[in-house]
Amino acid sequence: MKTGRTWVVYTLIRIGIFAVVLAILLVTQMTPWIAAVIAAVISLCASYIFLRKPREELANGLFEARHGTAKPSPRAAEKPGSDEDLEDTVVEHAGEGVNTDARAGDEAGHPAPGEAPKA
Repeated sequence: MKTGRTWVVYTLIRIGIFAVVLAILLVTQMTPWIAAVIAAVISLCASYIFLRKPREELANGLFEARHGTAKPSPRAAEKPGSDEDLEDTVVEHAGEGVNTDARAGDEAGHPAPGEAPKA
């Protein structure tokens, strides 16, 4: 099972256990906030005991994602007109003292808007 699907199934089962226990406690006329706390503790214990397989699948998927053993997802194709080339240029010239700021004026020496003319 995929990690995303495992995550959803595990979460829905835990929420379901909590909701059932909470409903039973509320039907017994228990104070709502106390019922919620008790339902949370009971659902935590029940999920720890009975949901071992989905929890371990989820943990393994997270471990693989964290340590790079999982297959990388395919990257989307680059859209035309994106600014990736500009970003590459800025990164390449970052330590060289080259001014890559588009607001700093143009090649002809004209000042940027709001900037005082150079004497």
